[in-house]
Amino acid sequence: MDSKAINEITEAIIGRVIFIHQKLGPGLLESVYQRVLVFELIEMGYRVESEVSISVRWKNKEIGDAFRADLIVNDVVLVELKSTEIASQVHWKQTKTDAVLAGKPVGLLIKFGKETLIEGVSRIANGIKD
Repeated sequence: MDSKAINEITEAIIGRVIFIHQKLGPGLLESVYQRVLVFELIEMGYRVESEVSISVRWKNKEIGDAFRADLIVNDVVLVELKSTEIASQVHWKQTKTDAVLAGKPVGLLIKFGKETLIEGVSRIANGIKD
């Protein structure tokens, strides 16, 4: 998939996230935002997987269920959701590493705990020019 198509997917996800945040506000559990976002994205025609088990290769062995991705959209965008107001640098690094290990070209870190989502969305690209 080319970078333009991936950018369109990430823009759609971010647009829906902003809409959801405006309607529901901050402070809910991650699971609420996750379920609503899945509903919205499927309604828009995207393929969405929730709580996706990701394996890791280690010493030529596959380690199953090493971690779970909150969402994977159209098999190219890994989405991590946080409901805390303050997301540390660790969350950003985790999302980047998870996207790399899952083989996804883009990761999105969404922090629903912020009053506005302008500072609550981080896009992490792995080898794709923005």
